[in-house]
Amino acid sequence: MSDSDRSEKVSEQPDRTGMERAESTDADTEVDVAREPDRKPESERENITTDEEKDDARKIVTGAARYTADYRDRFPDLAHGAVVRSDIAHGYVESVDTSAAEAMAGVDAVITPFDDVVPDKLYSSSGQSYPEPSPWDLTVLREHVRFVGDPVAAVAADDPETADRAARKIEIEYRELDAVFDPEEAFDEDAPQLFEAGDVENKQSGADYSRNLESHFEGELGDVDAAFERAESEADRYVIETEWETPYQSHCVPEPHTTIAYTDEDDRHVFITATQVPFHTRRQIAHLFDVPIRDVRVKKPRIGAGFGSKQEMAIEPITFALHLAADRPVKLEMSRQEEFTALRFRHPMQMRMRTAVTDDGDIEAMDLYTLSNSGAYGTHGMTVANNVGTKPLPLYPRVSNVRFSGDVVHTNLPMGAAMRGYGAPQGHFAVEAHMDEVARQLDFDPIEFRLQNAVREGDLDRSVAILKDGDRFTRRIRSCGIRECVQRGTDAMGYDDLDQPDEDHLHRGIGMALLAQGSGVAGKELGAAQVQLNEDGSFHLQVGGVDTGTGADTMFAQIAAEVLGCTPEDVVVIAADTDLTPFDYGAYASSTTYISGRAVKNAAEEAKARLLDWGSKLLDEPPAVLDTGDGGVYSKRTGNRVSLAEIGYEATYGDDEREHILGDGTHSTDESPPPYGAQFVDVTVDTETGEYELNKLAFVADCGVAINPALVEGQIEGGEHMSLEYATSGGLTFDDDGNPDVLGFRQYGMPRTTDHPEMETILVETHEPTGPFGAKSIAELPTNGVPPALSNAIRDAVGIRLTDLPFTAEDVKAALDEQSGGER
Repeated sequence: MSDSDRSEKVSEQPDRTGMERAESTDADTEVDVAREPDRKPESERENITTDEEKDDARKIVTGAARYTADYRDRFPDLAHGAVVRSDIAHGYVESVDTSAAEAMAGVDAVITPFDDVVPDKLYSSSGQSYPEPSPWDLTVLREHVRFVGDPVAAVAADDPETADRAARKIEIEYRELDAVFDPEEAFDEDAPQLFEAGDVENKQSGADYSRNLESHFEGELGDVDAAFERAESEADRYVIETEWETPYQSHCVPEPHTTIAYTDEDDRHVFITATQVPFHTRRQIAHLFDVPIRDVRVKKPRIGAGFGSKQEMAIEPITFALHLAADRPVKLEMSRQEEFTALRFRHPMQMRMRTAVTDDGDIEAMDLYTLSNSGAYGTHGMTVANNVGTKPLPLYPRVSNVRFSGDVVHTNLPMGAAMRGYGAPQGHFAVEAHMDEVARQLDFDPIEFRLQNAVREGDLDRSVAILKDGDRFTRRIRSCGIRECVQRGTDAMGYDDLDQPDEDHLHRGIGMALLAQGSGVAGKELGAAQVQLNEDGSFHLQVGGVDTGTGADTMFAQIAAEVLGCTPEDVVVIAADTDLTPFDYGAYASSTTYISGRAVKNAAEEAKARLLDWGSKLLDEPPAVLDTGDGGVYSKRTGNRVSLAEIGYEATYGDDEREHILGDGTHSTDESPPPYGAQFVDVTVDTETGEYELNKLAFVADCGVAINPALVEGQIEGGEHMSLEYATSGGLTFDDDGNPDVLGFRQYGMPRTTDHPEMETILVETHEPTGPFGAKSIAELPTNGVPPALSNAIRDAVGIRLTDLPFTAEDVKAALDEQSGGER
């Protein structure tokens, strides 16, 4: 049967999944209780796997929640900042005339790259571990501008309107240079060069700035070339190659980047700022402005989402320099136009995937290459590109021969940076749409083909560490529900009984993509927490982990309450203030539940040990027969109990001995267990117009044990929305001079609520022995699925393959016309 015939007769296939074949080869996994001390039967769970209301939900919907900008009323002498940005793509600032701005009433300070208050040392704005695995190529304000939107000067004034008018009065003269906007052209020897010798410190592997190359990397398992040579020479093997391209994507954060900087009565520098990484920001500010870390305090208030954009120290240095120049507190808040033109974005990429496969459907070799456009600066450039391969390739860990390589280049366009998924959405698009295409060219069912080769519990995953030296980060897969995810998804979509529309020009198809992510950065994470008992049996939990709107504070309270035997309402969470809370790397890389949550559990376990000791004294029973629960300590032997309040008062005010019951916990690990998922898309394509309608999205996730299922479902549906945008409507474009075409939501085209199809979310529970109560991550996983699944669904419906995001009706119609020779 031809491939086009298959796409029209999908409803006739009796079993599209091959699930019986896949499941029959799965060995039953025995539970090793000694290895899994966190495993807790559902009947014994009091506070986890329950839909606890998000602790700030009512404050958010009533307007009572306070974000960074809402703290302005605490500073009667607050000045407001504005940034002057380059209007050319490449060149040098020759002069800056600030006289007109400085003469304006109400203007407190004007700063330029040439002022002493503005550091000229190089740094990276990426909020990563130290030393940052990103080049130091930024200065606070730029004399050498490299894209339209580079910050050149800034103003502080009595009110935002005065600051904006003053900024417009600053006159800048440039010596303009040629620019390059195409990443392939940036390689050319005669291309304009963005960085000279000495412009970059902490250079990355493979860097060659004479060719605008920020980084080159490659890694290999087995002998890939030999595997492809064998496949090309033998009749029962095939080599299939595809190419893929993804655009810029905006984070579209509801709350723009905002920072307030001031110096307190103790001459310590304080930042109230919308950040995902308070402790990294503290360290970077101290480095950049030559002040001791002890004299910097970073306070994270409520955050209106970050999605990776606030893993950047994007505006804090400018705010602080304005504060020092104005000698008064300063608030700097980005406009929506600045968010869309001058801040941070998902990296555009071009990818090439090649596979050697037998006619039985066994994959013998995979070769993935990516060319990443890092834009004008290198923040997160190499590390994001690394994830293009190291996230999706581990879906197939038993392939013996694997190569992954890439180049990260600079252009005179805005900088790519961390964004939810962090390279994995680009990589999954290439890998999972490629796997679908391979299956169809071999006349295999795409799902059966994947499951034949996909990861299983117990597999040794070496491809996750393909770019590392040694085996330190090779991982054993201890939890994997991917086959149940597929089965539950096919059932939910009616995959084996697909009805076609009656109209001849309408064709319906279903596409699926397997997904994987990680739980933190293996070997590069640290979380810490402290629990303290109050006299009345309530607790204060101090944790460095950052809630970016995800409900992390609620999750922390649930984990602590499950250990301590109280309710989440009895746990007051104090989070993410570098003066008050223990250290934490911050909210990124899907680390909060797995890393910070484990630190909370460790702290609660230590406090629990002290509760049991005091309970033993009061009950006159050994600690070994005691446990916490229902607001107290009870005996499993006699049933006797004492309340947490009784313990609190006795420990604090007792006659014979006294103790403030505390628990400290930290967590760092080389582990990063992958959550798994299956994204399904049901689409109907109109072959007359190229328009397509999304009938339904279904996402099935294995995130281990879901601490709060309702919050997990919210994360999934939000991630799917971002993924849908990436596939169908998002993207930033620029004119021939590098000027941005998209200045706001109106031009950007984010899907609205009315654009959404039906969404079904299904959770599959597994148990990850290294996670708190068996939990893995979830936040980034759902951003990976819609582009490949939609490409696969359109292929299933009408036999064409779309390879460049986003997919438009014009793209579909052009591919259909090409398929039919222009005679449709």
